[in-house]
Amino acid sequence: MVRKEGTKRDKSEVKSADNQSKVTKLIGETKEELAKVVWPSRQQLLSESAAVILMVSLVATVIYLVDNLFTWGSGKVF
Repeated sequence: MVRKEGTKRDKSEVKSADNQSKVTKLIGETKEELAKVVWPSRQQLLSESAAVILMVSLVATVIYLVDNLFTWGSGKVF
């Protein structure tokens, strides 16, 4: 009579090894893709960040002013 318990362990070991190889492959491919990325210089990063902050502040100010205008206008009508 052959025991089937040994085959369960073998399958789980194979599944574990397969998962490890998938994770290793994923990490390797991720490193390859990150090596292809063109990272911005420090100067470029600072100037573009400043531009984004300036534009967000400008748009927020315009929205605030328009909201106050409509609030004032609706206060006059009602």
